[in-house]
Amino acid sequence: MSWLAPLFVAALVLGTFLELWLSQRQVHAVVGARDAVPEPFRDAVSLAEHRKAADYTVAKARLARLSTLLDAALTLLFTLGGGIALIDAAWRGTALREPWLGLAVIASVLLVTQALSLPLAIWRTFRLEARFGFNRTTPSLFLTDLLKSVGLAVLLGGPVVLALLLLMQRAGRSWWLWGWGLWLAVMLFMIWAWPAFIAPLFNRFSPLQDQALRERIEDLLRRCGFAAKGVFVVDNSRRSSHGNAYFTGMGRHKRIVFFDTLLERLAAPEVEAVLAHELGHFRLKHVRQRLLLSLAASFLGLALLGWLAARPEFYRALGVPVPSTHAALLLFALVVPVFTFFITPLSALWSRRHEFQADAFATRYASAAELAQALVKLHRDNASTLTPDPWYVAFYYSHPPPLLRIGRLRRALPEVG
Repeated sequence: MSWLAPLFVAALVLGTFLELWLSQRQVHAVVGARDAVPEPFRDAVSLAEHRKAADYTVAKARLARLSTLLDAALTLLFTLGGGIALIDAAWRGTALREPWLGLAVIASVLLVTQALSLPLAIWRTFRLEARFGFNRTTPSLFLTDLLKSVGLAVLLGGPVVLALLLLMQRAGRSWWLWGWGLWLAVMLFMIWAWPAFIAPLFNRFSPLQDQALRERIEDLLRRCGFAAKGVFVVDNSRRSSHGNAYFTGMGRHKRIVFFDTLLERLAAPEVEAVLAHELGHFRLKHVRQRLLLSLAASFLGLALLGWLAARPEFYRALGVPVPSTHAALLLFALVVPVFTFFITPLSALWSRRHEFQADAFATRYASAAELAQALVKLHRDNASTLTPDPWYVAFYYSHPPPLLRIGRLRRALPEVG
C-alpha cells in the first residue's frame, strides 16, 4: 500500500483547499449582497436585519476556516506525524494489556482532540454567538454540559468501544459482521434512550401547555395519520435564542419537540405548517431511507475496516509501525472522512430534494402561505443569509436556499380572483 500515504495526503490537501475556496466564495457572495435585501423579503426583513445576517455568516465562515485547518493539522499529526504511534508507545510502557490498552489509547486521542478543539468552541459560544445576540449559555452551564458529555462518552461509549475491540481480537476474520450487529444494537438503543433518558440530562422537556395550539396539532396529526407519544417544549432559551423543532424516538413512541424560542416567534398557523413539513419527512419515508442508507454505509465501512485491519502495510503507510486493533479503529476514523468528504454534494442534493418533497406534503395538509411566512421569520430571526453562493449551496446546503424554497411555496398559493 505504498500508494495509500500519497493518496491520503493528496485527498486531505485537496479537500482542505476546496473547503477554504468554497468558504471564500460564500463570504464574497454574502458581502456583495449585504446592502440590498432581496425583493421577495423586503416587506419582512429590514436592511439592518439583512446586514446582521451577512455579518453573522461571514463571522461563522471565518471561524469555520480555523476549524478546517485545525482538523487537517490534527489528522496529519495523528497519522503521518506519528501521534497515534507516540501515544500507543507511551501506553505500552505501562502494565495495561488488551483490550484495556486499546481503550486507553483511543481515549487519549479523543481527549487530545477535545482539548485542542475546546478553545474554538468557547470562542464560538461566548464571542461569536454573543456578539450577534444569540448566546444565552453561562460559563457554568457550558462547563456542566461539557462534563455531562464527557461522562456520557465514558459510560456509554467506553463499553461499546471495549466490546468492539474484543470482537476484533477474538471473533476471527468475520468480526466485522458481529461489529455491524453491535453498531445496529447501539443505534436502536440510542434512538430509544435519547428522548427518555439522555436529552433530559441537558434540557427540561414539558408538555405543550397552549391548549388551542395543542388541539390544532392533534387535529393535524389525525389528518396525516401520524401517531406520537406527546408534544413537548424544550427550554432551549437557556442556551441560545435560535429556534427549531424536531422529532425524536421511533415507532409509536415518537415525540414532537418544539424549542420554546420557536413558539415565541411563530403564530399557531405557522407552527402547524412547520410541523406539517416535518410530518412529511416521516410520511414520505425520508427517515426510513436515511436509516437504511446509514445501515448500508456502516456495513460496507466495517467490511472495509475488516479488510484493512488484517494488512500490516495499512498501518505502516499511515505512520503506525505496530499494528493493533485500536490503531486500526483510529486510523479508519481519521482517514475515511478525508475521502468521503467528496461525496458531500450528493448527500446535500438528496437532502434538498427531500425538503422540497416535505414542503409539497405540507401544502396539502396546512397553508403554503403560513409555511412560507414561518420560513421568512426563521431566516430573519436566526440571521440566516438570504444570498448564499450557488456553489456553496450545491456542496453543503441540506436545505434549499431561501429564495428558491420560499419562491416555490408562494407559487403553490391559490390565485385570488
